[in-house]
Amino acid sequence: MQAGLPPELEALKNTIRQIVKDECYPLEAEFLANPSQEGGDEGAPRGIAEALSGLLGTLPKESWDRLNKISKDTGIYTSFVPEEYGGGGTGALGHVILDEEVHKSIVQLPTSPVPMMMIGAATPEQEKEYLLPSVEGKLHYAFGQTEPNAGSDPGGMMQTRAVLDGDDWVLNGTKTFISGATTADYILVQAVTDPEKRQRGGITMFIIDNPSPGLSFDPIRLWINPTKVQQFTVNLDNIRVPQTKVLGEVGQGFTLGQKWLVHHDRLLRGSMATGILSRALEMAIDWAKERVTYGQPIADRQAIQWMLTDVYIDIMTLRASTRETAIRADNGEDVRVEASMIKYCAGEWGWRSIDKIMQIFGGTGETLDLPIAHWYHILRHARIGGGTSEIHKFVMARGLLDGRVSFQG
Repeated sequence: MQAGLPPELEALKNTIRQIVKDECYPLEAEFLANPSQEGGDEGAPRGIAEALSGLLGTLPKESWDRLNKISKDTGIYTSFVPEEYGGGGTGALGHVILDEEVHKSIVQLPTSPVPMMMIGAATPEQEKEYLLPSVEGKLHYAFGQTEPNAGSDPGGMMQTRAVLDGDDWVLNGTKTFISGATTADYILVQAVTDPEKRQRGGITMFIIDNPSPGLSFDPIRLWINPTKVQQFTVNLDNIRVPQTKVLGEVGQGFTLGQKWLVHHDRLLRGSMATGILSRALEMAIDWAKERVTYGQPIADRQAIQWMLTDVYIDIMTLRASTRETAIRADNGEDVRVEASMIKYCAGEWGWRSIDKIMQIFGGTGETLDLPIAHWYHILRHARIGGGTSEIHKFVMARGLLDGRVSFQG
């Protein structure tokens, strides 16, 4: 297990933890007690509102404004952003530390919605127009890779095409399960530019402003947010994109997308799960000590003790693996296989552990006045969103069989 953090990250962790405890925990009861007919929280900053879209709670706008200001004033908001873009430069390890602490509350402390794939790939003009405003939270993006028939194998099955026509690229195709597409200021879309090369130099990333002529959306209703649509099918009908809106080199879009997925959609799943589970375990321990049945606290019963220890083991093991993988990523190592392992464990272990937490709480755990049921939705979804557990086992197996990963220590 990871034996301690660098002093600066230990200090950052403690600062975030205290702020979340002092500022976010006290707002949870109000948030969950004030359901919105729309689902989600329209007063929250974009990004946070999207993350909470499956939760039936709201807060006054001034409460979110206060949290946003605290996050920015303390430097937490951009702590993980590279220094050259105005951030704290804590890297992947700092980001997972922050992410774990933020996810301990159902009321999330706002952080920068920076599109990590643009860092190092954007031109100076693209940095000025898109990246820097995104770092500051003034612009928000969506990422368009998944297609109706290209979810598990986007490189091999992607059908969205981009054809050069004069000074513009013309895009046609369909993307699906795109989070926050309608409210995004721009969408980073992958399209095939060389059908022969495909993911090996034939997929390009484009910046598409929203709105744009030919861009339309169809809502997708999901069980985790039944009262407010947050996922969409994105239709691209002869959308013209100037060559200045190509992100990175032509043909390198798949590589840029993998950079985003490894960090945002896999590594951060580990910190999300440990944050949720560590808070849930704390709540379950307190509950087990207080809840009395047949004359004794349920904490005295072996069945409850074993569930608590199972959750503890999952937290400690997943946290250590997540931090180790983040350190290796900061050292420049290829951690694609390890990130798939983190994603797999976050989903499978996170779901089984939150299920035990709910069992300990019994009927109380199913009430919407506590975060437990909402966390259950989030962690069950983690087995599917960002690639199913089975797909990530395939990625791990392929890494083992071709010798790209070591397990000898």
